[in-house]
Amino acid sequence: MIRIFSFLLLAALQSLLAAQTAQAQSVVLNPVLNLYSARHYQTDEALYNNFTKATGIRVQRIEAGDEALLARLRSEGANSPADIILLTDASRLWKAQSEGLFQPLQSATLERRIPVELRSRDTGKGSEWFGFSRRARMIVYDKSKISPDQLTRYEDLANPAFKGQICVRSASHPYMLSLIGAMIEHQGETATETWARGVVANLARVPRGGDTDQIKGVASGECAIALTNSYYFVRMLRSKDSSERESAQKLGIVWPNQATRGTHVNIAGGGIARFAPHRDAAVRFLEYLASDAAQSFFAEGNNEWPVVVGAALNNPELEALGTFKQDALSVERIGQAQGTAQRLIDRAGWR
Repeated sequence: MIRIFSFLLLAALQSLLAAQTAQAQSVVLNPVLNLYSARHYQTDEALYNNFTKATGIRVQRIEAGDEALLARLRSEGANSPADIILLTDASRLWKAQSEGLFQPLQSATLERRIPVELRSRDTGKGSEWFGFSRRARMIVYDKSKISPDQLTRYEDLANPAFKGQICVRSASHPYMLSLIGAMIEHQGETATETWARGVVANLARVPRGGDTDQIKGVASGECAIALTNSYYFVRMLRSKDSSERESAQKLGIVWPNQATRGTHVNIAGGGIARFAPHRDAAVRFLEYLASDAAQSFFAEGNNEWPVVVGAALNNPELEALGTFKQDALSVERIGQAQGTAQRLIDRAGWR
């Protein structure tokens, strides 16, 4: 009986060891990356597929709005399966950082390729997030109603001469909070609040819709001036819908503040989740996003500028917008100013 029991025990141990070995081999042979992404662009599918082809690491995605993803990460806590968090605005990246949702990373590749103003500061253990694509906050205008020499700065949007002519989205949207946060950093809270009140006084309609709606508002004659992120405008220029192309083509564009600080630039970016179970895969993914191939894809696939100097655009409509002086203000400082920006626009009545 003792021999039989010993034989069965040995067999059970061998079976358990074999199962553990097979599981370990499966992890090695079938590595995965769990991606929480607020980027909801269909063109990113090819970006992730290319990463899998290059590394063998399979990307498992959860896509949702920025706030929904942050709420999910908070609720999951230390049990979160997230390896990478991708968000679409400096204010959202800063919010995630302030809530401790990222972990720091020291990467010679990322430090060499990502400009210092487009990543969070290095606290000695590395940066917590990095920008991987850029978009500018530009002004579009009706060329039949507005002379471009009237409109060279963001500050000009508060000029009483433009009363009833401006379309904007809600100032509580992160794109607007980031612009207003940058203005606070440059000129102070008091001056920025005066400007915000001037913009509100010039509105053609109650703020509503997204950036594309503001562009279409100018094209339809509902207003004469609008603010938009650059990639929405280029998306319309490249649209399969001829009416959208025609709407964009008849508008003029302004890169604001070229004689002073430069045009406000925001980013989409990301970092490694605090409790990432597959950290090595996460590092490889972030470094891949900074590669020439991935950087060019951001331009071709979603009409965003690369952050890596010299990366090819492969997007004639984006290239046709030309070059411009961009604001060198750190996007981390822009994110930090979002709370002040929100309180300011509440006081100004900019809903």
